[in-house]
Amino acid sequence: MGVNEAVAEAFAAEWGQVVATLIRVTGDWDLAEDCAADAFAAALERWERDGVPDKPGAWLTTTARNRAMDLLRREAVGAAKLRQAAALDHAAQEAAEPDEVPDDRLRLIFTCCHPALPFEARVALTLRTLVGLTTAEIARAFLVAEPAMYQRLTRAKKKIREAGIPYRVPPTHLLPGRLRAVLAVIYLLFNEGYAASAGDRLVRQDLSAEAIRLARLLVRLLPEPEARGLLALMLLHDARRPSRADEAGVLVPLEHQDRSRWDPAKIAEGLRLLPGTPGPYQLQAAIAACHATAPSVEATDWPRIVRLYDDLLKLLPSPVVRLNRAVAVAMADGPEAGLALVEDLADAGELAGYHLLPATRADLLRRQGAYAGAARAYREALTLAPTDADRAYLKARLEETLRRGTSASG
Repeated sequence: MGVNEAVAEAFAAEWGQVVATLIRVTGDWDLAEDCAADAFAAALERWERDGVPDKPGAWLTTTARNRAMDLLRREAVGAAKLRQAAALDHAAQEAAEPDEVPDDRLRLIFTCCHPALPFEARVALTLRTLVGLTTAEIARAFLVAEPAMYQRLTRAKKKIREAGIPYRVPPTHLLPGRLRAVLAVIYLLFNEGYAASAGDRLVRQDLSAEAIRLARLLVRLLPEPEARGLLALMLLHDARRPSRADEAGVLVPLEHQDRSRWDPAKIAEGLRLLPGTPGPYQLQAAIAACHATAPSVEATDWPRIVRLYDDLLKLLPSPVVRLNRAVAVAMADGPEAGLALVEDLADAGELAGYHLLPATRADLLRRQGAYAGAARAYREALTLAPTDADRAYLKARLEETLRRGTSASG
């Protein structure tokens, strides 16, 4: 493994821990991010010269902490800055204070998810600070413009600083009030790694494992149905990871996945966490369980999946859920029924710019034998696809559709 690959791997595995540690001991979010970035930049140069250390995370944390100490001492013009530097010295020599959940990353999530912050800002700030996602990547996850997301992040950091929001896992009686945002953060963290497993950003696969680890901690801390439901959902999805992409990194559709490669231990664990009081994650996990336990796409209980989506829409009435329901309806009642629902979504304009809308339309048209219309929809989806893996999949589908169209017309 080259130095660039080693640093990229360390970034995926250690960024959140390095930043979380610095925030705990300095209380300065911007300083923590800047010094963490400096540490990774230093690694590119010094690991090339000295070799990759046995414990990259410890090396990066020490380097970032030393950088923060240097900056604070250089800029120290009052007692507050000197106290920050002293805190760093103290942290370098002593272990963190005991905590109910001694995990800096989980503390960081709960700090970001304080109810004083708007919900979307809580999620976005955690993804930026814990995961190191760029503002553009977070904006894409929220389907908003990058400048708007930058403003949200800036305001959230300012609010934490001005309100003196503590860096800790809150007392038990305050946990439920932050649960919704914490669950959303962990699930987005999982999805970022899960999407990476199919192509562009292979180094981020570890994010899914980190999300599952954090969810296990959360279930131990707060074993409520929705926390259990999220853990079940992620396990059931992650069980399918080995078959989601071919050797070239191109997405493999569900109907073509080799189900013998799915992880039975993760499926069994996910199923044990269900059922529970129906909530958004419990319902999504129940949908994932329908797929995980079926021997094939054809044998899947699609009517049950449609009913589960009906229940989910009552709790989470989003256009993305409606699009997923349209796919299930197409599988249960035929492509014409699903296509009508997709066209309704397109007319409403709520998913404008979302590549999976024209991609779904294309798939349903292809199943009907309407190859010319399907090709147009695939081309539209290609212009909107956010990743190389998505584009490779859509390009392959387009080429297949064009071949079928030529054969049908000949």
